[in-house]
Amino acid sequence: MKNEVVIVLDFGGQYNQLVARRVRECNVYCEIYSYKTDIEKIKAMNPKGIILTGGPNSCYEADSPTYSKELFELGVPVLGLCYGAQLMMHVLGGKVERAAVREYGKTEVLVDKQDSKVFENISPKTICWMSHFDYISKTAPGFTISAHTADCPVAAAEKPEEKLYAIQFHPEVLHTVEGKEMLHNFVYNVCGCAGDWKMDSFVESSIKEIRKKVGNGRVLCALSGGVDSSVAAVLLSKAVGEQLTCVFVDHGLLRKNEGDEVEAVFGPEGEYKLNFIRANVQERFYEKLAGVTEPEKKRKIIGEEFIRVFEEEAKKIGAVEFLVQGTIYPDVVESGLGGESAVIKSHHNVGGLPDYVDFKEIIEPLRDLFKDEVRKVGLELGIPEHLVFRQPFPGPGLGIRIIGEVTAEKVRIVQDADAIYREEIANAGLDKSIGQYFAALTNMRSVGVMGDERTYDYAIALRAVNTVDFMTAEAAEVSWEVLKKVTSRIINEVSHVNRVMYDVTSKPPGTIEFE
Repeated sequence: MKNEVVIVLDFGGQYNQLVARRVRECNVYCEIYSYKTDIEKIKAMNPKGIILTGGPNSCYEADSPTYSKELFELGVPVLGLCYGAQLMMHVLGGKVERAAVREYGKTEVLVDKQDSKVFENISPKTICWMSHFDYISKTAPGFTISAHTADCPVAAAEKPEEKLYAIQFHPEVLHTVEGKEMLHNFVYNVCGCAGDWKMDSFVESSIKEIRKKVGNGRVLCALSGGVDSSVAAVLLSKAVGEQLTCVFVDHGLLRKNEGDEVEAVFGPEGEYKLNFIRANVQERFYEKLAGVTEPEKKRKIIGEEFIRVFEEEAKKIGAVEFLVQGTIYPDVVESGLGGESAVIKSHHNVGGLPDYVDFKEIIEPLRDLFKDEVRKVGLELGIPEHLVFRQPFPGPGLGIRIIGEVTAEKVRIVQDADAIYREEIANAGLDKSIGQYFAALTNMRSVGVMGDERTYDYAIALRAVNTVDFMTAEAAEVSWEVLKKVTSRIINEVSHVNRVMYDVTSKPPGTIEFE
């Protein structure tokens, strides 16, 4: 159900998706749009509230992202965060200047206005995450200061009679201790939201929508065996039953033995009746990827071949009007189709789609959901926990965990190394506590010594991250003992590998996957 929506207007902030996610945690539906979105479109959406994100610019410079004064005169509550707060002040007659002292990191914020609707039940002194060069030196007419820090005279300001609130720090990040409560206060105390965005109602309304859209039509589902496509498949099965056929494309880029494992769960012998078809097209994909090294090109090739295989399988079973994909909201945003973000990477089921698709319509029932929401839907549908919480796996598979050209030999190397890594992580009891972990094959070859002989072989990179939403991630602190054991096993058991490295890069600046 989407009876109410809060809009996030993105000014290029790195935390834009986190803002939307935090609002959804309050059971309020939220979507991200670019600051270039026309005012008439915003009016037509009839939002309960608008949140302006941070951004890297200075609002007083001529070419910086901005918005018309009309936005603040709609009568809709507006919350400006960091750059959004400065922009609100600047547009409405306040003053923003370069700060003498830059604030960055955890900062003590003192709440001056205890009766503020945004700071209700917030501690008088609270730790918040600051990240700004500029500061609000003078509030816009009619605004009162509601919080400050030792170096920032206006950490928050508000004009409650017009439902306008400006916050200099970032309540959406976990480092802001009471940030979630502040956003909860905004959507409930200021916007007056009812909070009807819940996964049980999502399942119910989605099944109704799908039945209405599909009618008596036939549906083909792209089933990879990953969390997203599995949830999408079971959701469609609940909606249209025997009208659904699920095609599992074994493109030769899966984890070790994964094709057989997927078939065991979802195939004819499994408990789900999905009209399961397995297409073994490994060689076809290797041929298409031969000589290709550029990551985006690899993604596009894999995406197009996926669609072509689906079309061929669809023709074998007769007329099929609809194609179902497990696209989720981070796929959409990272493919440059939401907010102001640059294209980070094309996802095979979003930006990687070819121009021509031989289906009447593509159905993406999970397109509006973050990963943790997808898992909740899976549990709501009765899918077993071990499937719902299995390790995420990208659509392009090992194609983007092999740096450079993809070959059958390289696939074997990374499959074997990854299987060892996952086995040892499980043996150490870490498989439930780490968000995502995998092995990747770098394109680097280096000199080594094995059995008194010189080797010149590949380096494997191990990755393990902790994350809640897959929008941000920190490298997991895997013990030295576990890493040494994994390294020893990989070098001894996997041919053509003589070096193992551990990646400690966070997201941002990196991504969770390598390509």
